[in-house]
Amino acid sequence: MPKRVDHEERRAQIAEALIRVAGRQGLHAVGMRDVAAEAGVSLRLVQYYFETKEKLLFYGLQHLTNRFTARVGARLAAIGPAPGPRATIEALLLASLPTDEEGRTFHLLYSSYSILSVTDEALAAQPFIDNPDAAEDAVAGLLEGARASGLADPGIDARTEAISLLAMTATMGTSILVGQRSPESAIAVLDHHLDRIFRADGERVAPVTG
Repeated sequence: MPKRVDHEERRAQIAEALIRVAGRQGLHAVGMRDVAAEAGVSLRLVQYYFETKEKLLFYGLQHLTNRFTARVGARLAAIGPAPGPRATIEALLLASLPTDEEGRTFHLLYSSYSILSVTDEALAAQPFIDNPDAAEDAVAGLLEGARASGLADPGIDARTEAISLLAMTATMGTSILVGQRSPESAIAVLDHHLDRIFRADGERVAPVTG
């Protein structure tokens, strides 16, 4: 009896191969033949699951996003059962910094995909991410909850702070990749801005009412 093929497992195998090759060569240099060789499968099989390189890249990005979600979850689990808004935001932001191989790969591929999609019409036709505002909404929601409960500065604008923190993290991630600054200095900058938003001593401030 022939062995039943798990198609999702095979897709994940190919996506992992794409991530490894792109992490070494850069996303722009990756071809479907490279991915097939890395995965130990035929080019025809890769083309069977992903008709075009653009579809392969998009699936690989989704797969990487799932890995990132698991990375954040592991950081939160290590903190404890009730990490609180600041710790949750820190876990999200620090997980995206290229402070280790996983973070480096995530930042490099995400940045490369967005840049390539600007000039590649076929790639631009693929949705970049299913919900482009997911991280922003999550951070803004945490900040708004902290503000309302007196854990953060009552004068902050949660949405603006969320945008600023995410943009700052993305920019500092690139500066780490190119050697402009160390991971430690980037983390110190994030801590500085989170200290500005949250009470560093853990005391509550008067929440906003009305």
